[in-house]
Amino acid sequence: MMRVLISVYDKRGIADFAKELAKLGWEIIASGGTAKVLNKAKIKTTPVKNINGFPEIFDGRLKTISPKIEGALLFDRKNKKHLREAKKMKIEPIDMVVCNFYPLKKGIDIGGPTMVRAGAKNYKYVTVLVEPNDYQKVIHFLKAKKEVPPDFRLKLAQKAFEKTAEYDREIAKYFKAQN
Repeated sequence: MMRVLISVYDKRGIADFAKELAKLGWEIIASGGTAKVLNKAKIKTTPVKNINGFPEIFDGRLKTISPKIEGALLFDRKNKKHLREAKKMKIEPIDMVVCNFYPLKKGIDIGGPTMVRAGAKNYKYVTVLVEPNDYQKVIHFLKAKKEVPPDFRLKLAQKAFEKTAEYDREIAKYFKAQN
């Protein structure tokens, strides 16, 4: 079974996207606020705490940073050593991450960029979505080809790193203004 981790601030189109993934047999892992939206739309979700074995703490500041999450995104699916380590640590792959960051005025998002970077680094195996505009393209590929083509995963990884770089620039400007 393919697995997706969804943790989004901008929830536009996320319920429709998740419904399509569920119809295609994907397990949907979701963080707190996202899970509420998806559950309200009658979409079954697995809470992040069921994956990492740890509840959200510090008012949601810490929820997705965990070896069980990042490991599930990062391990090389063709590397025998990685496969043995994942099995030993009971880390199951996460094949897609859907995440957009909360605005700087609400605080600095740490977990979102961490997941996005981990998934984008491993784009050969993980699809990373940072913009709602890409949801339908991904569903189209999954319905037509049963997978997201490697060249499109690479394009999405590039977009992911552009988003994290842009976000980091905003944070740097914020701190510069504080000096």
